[in-house]
Amino acid sequence: MSKIALITGASSGIGRELSRIHASRGGDLIIVARGDENLNNLKQELQKKYSCKIYVIVKDLSTPTASQEVYDEVKSQNLDVDYLFNNAGFGGQGYFHERDWEKDLAMINVNILALTTLTRLFLPGFVKKNSGRILNTSSSAALCPGPLQAVYYATKAYVTSFSNALAAELNETNITVSALMPGATNTKFAMTSGMSKSVLFKKTSKPYDIALMGYNGMLEGKLNIFAGIGSPLVNLLKFTPRRTIIKIIKKRQNV
Repeated sequence: MSKIALITGASSGIGRELSRIHASRGGDLIIVARGDENLNNLKQELQKKYSCKIYVIVKDLSTPTASQEVYDEVKSQNLDVDYLFNNAGFGGQGYFHERDWEKDLAMINVNILALTTLTRLFLPGFVKKNSGRILNTSSSAALCPGPLQAVYYATKAYVTSFSNALAAELNETNITVSALMPGATNTKFAMTSGMSKSVLFKKTSKPYDIALMGYNGMLEGKLNIFAGIGSPLVNLLKFTPRRTIIKIIKKRQNV
């Protein structure tokens, strides 16, 4: 029987590549994002190439009720999700006290609230059947504070902490929870976050490469999956004082 994967943020970037990878391995999909045109184009592409079943849910996850609405729609179609990819997320550059609060609130809703709610809604079903895999897209930004992207870095720290805690809670089951922690990647993120001209995005990884590492790492049950150009930051953090790291990050995020 085909595994059904629900993927948020599926219309572009890492989410789109995760969708392609899952379909190529014989799986069916529930793809979720704000824009219906890109989702429908992806649906046509994958159905034509792999003859898989694709269910499209157009939803803005920055709306607090969106995650419940996604879950209700999945259940109304009698779909049993096997893999949950909480991939949707975005950032934003600038001094916290000067940024548009509504944008930061939307970021918190997508990066934290939607991810947590979807996990809470689908996880009991995983536990009941003692089967399931969750891949939460975090970031190498989770490893330290991020001046000029204070909220984004903090949300990703939450994603990693939350994912690791759940993995420990479920370590005696057949359910795995993994955090994908990419560095700078060639997606729309840099443009929408205002970071496209920063030094952090001079070198980027391909979304497919990140998605493939994430997908395979999830299947292997890895806890944290470090992928791409940002991964050397892990070693740097081990030997560098926190204040120094924060100064370096602030300098690199100026545009």
